[in-house]
Amino acid sequence: MYTLGVSCFFHDAAAALLNDGEIVAAAEEERFTRRKHDYNFPEKAIDFCLRRAQIDAKELDSVVFFEKPFLKLERILTTAAATYPSSCVVFQKAMITWLKDKLWIKGKLANYLKLDPKKVIFCEHHLSHAASSFFCSPFTDAAILTVDGVGEWATATFGEGHGTDLKLLGEIRFPHSLGLLYSAFTALLGFEVNEGEYKVMGMAPFGRPEYRDKVTKLIRMGGDGSFQLDMKYFCFDRSSTDTYNEKFVQLLGPPRAPESPFFTESSGYPSYFGAKPTDFKKQAETNQHYADIAASIQSVTEDVLLHMARHLQERTGLKRLCLAGGVALNSVANSRILREAGFDEIFVQPAAGDGGGALGAALWAYHVVDGRPRKFEMTHAYWGEEHSNGSVVDYLSSQSVKHETFDNEDALCGRTVAALEAGSVVGWMQGRFEWGPRALGNRSILADPRRADMKEIVNTKIKFREPFRPFAPSVLVDKAADFFEARIAEQLPARFMAMVADVHPAAREKIPAVTHVDGTARLQTVLPETNPLYARLLSGFEQATGIPILLNTSFNLRGEPIVNTPAETLSSFARSGMDMVVLGNTIVQKEDL
Repeated sequence: MYTLGVSCFFHDAAAALLNDGEIVAAAEEERFTRRKHDYNFPEKAIDFCLRRAQIDAKELDSVVFFEKPFLKLERILTTAAATYPSSCVVFQKAMITWLKDKLWIKGKLANYLKLDPKKVIFCEHHLSHAASSFFCSPFTDAAILTVDGVGEWATATFGEGHGTDLKLLGEIRFPHSLGLLYSAFTALLGFEVNEGEYKVMGMAPFGRPEYRDKVTKLIRMGGDGSFQLDMKYFCFDRSSTDTYNEKFVQLLGPPRAPESPFFTESSGYPSYFGAKPTDFKKQAETNQHYADIAASIQSVTEDVLLHMARHLQERTGLKRLCLAGGVALNSVANSRILREAGFDEIFVQPAAGDGGGALGAALWAYHVVDGRPRKFEMTHAYWGEEHSNGSVVDYLSSQSVKHETFDNEDALCGRTVAALEAGSVVGWMQGRFEWGPRALGNRSILADPRRADMKEIVNTKIKFREPFRPFAPSVLVDKAADFFEARIAEQLPARFMAMVADVHPAAREKIPAVTHVDGTARLQTVLPETNPLYARLLSGFEQATGIPILLNTSFNLRGEPIVNTPAETLSSFARSGMDMVVLGNTIVQKEDL
């Protein structure tokens, strides 16, 4: 029985395919179109899923869209009427989009797949989020918390799951949204909304929550786990371009200029920014102000999420929690919830945002609508497209690129370890690409975590990004507790970089390149069962250095999606300062291009 889930027309369009309730394939459209956060109808992702399963679309039993368009339209019409006439422009733009695409999604899916429209069904947005976490988790019984910007009406939901029974017990409705509150600060801090929220999280440890009192003026928490925004500071309910208004600026100060160099006294001034400015101290003080704002909104966001999670735990009495929605990608908050909300375990699947809604919609239809039993547990994120060793060699040969192919994995890993130990930055493309926004050892850029200067080296050679952005450690799962907070390292979401752990004080000087300024790291635990080659590489690095850890960052250049194909991999390699790239069982050196 084949079930296809689809999400699109907001951001991170995606498709996911189940066969008898188990994932066959899942991918976001951006990996094929090369348009970051591509929101368009996911033709290429759908085609990939069908190709991976080796089926024709006529073999699909159902196609499930991740939200209910008419319910969402109701919210847009109601909101526009309530905020008239200031909503005229945003209403006009919305209607053009809705009349062009969104209202006709059933027909579009049926026509594209050449299916009976009766096979196309719809799941509410936050039910899709809830299902994407609960039905991928190992939990038979769990509380469920979903938090994002907005779905149809809901911006957060409280629920619980038991076996195949999934119920939402309550919701918070638009315009009161924790996700949109965080996005307002993302915009104020000079980053792109729905793209730069993780940058705010990375900037926060360089600041102090000096403005908590001002941030708390924007949001009030209720005794029942709810919250409300003070809407006099916001305009996202009546504007398609602005999230906050002049009152917001009066409260917190003027916005940071986008793309302006960020540095503070504590971060230092990276060499790739060029010559150090003569007014360094003044600029550092200005940036410190923005870092303090980032710390403040991060602190308040964590408190609100804890407030919601604690209430949910008390209400349900359950000791396991499933998190979903874009806000569930806040790995710092996830760790605080585990430590402080009364749960023994939490689960976050790797594509917690809207892309993951495609998977959740399919799982909801299979288990809840069709009433079929569960037999799947998401233990890894490798659900994307792969490219054979033969296709890699054929491509490199067609481009007349000198390369060396290895028949022995030990020899391949040995050569890679030697390069890493010598200070090289290595591209690593293996197997199926990852589901979700994190590179987890199949589309990664790797480096030696022992070198304190490696953060700047990787930024200088490849990323050209802000110095506050941390790099993640990949660590063998059975060695994680030797370096990181054991309770976090033991959690399943640690496999997906969905949690942040304290680095043991004695270990911080051993792995400075992956230890953030606050002594934490967003770790990825690696299992031989789910990624044997990457685990073998980590074991080889441990044998050579005594450290079972590598610096891991996503294999993409700034502003581009993570690579998929050999051609994209070689292009990114050629346009960056990486020293070596490993494509399957083949190595290319920079001097051989």
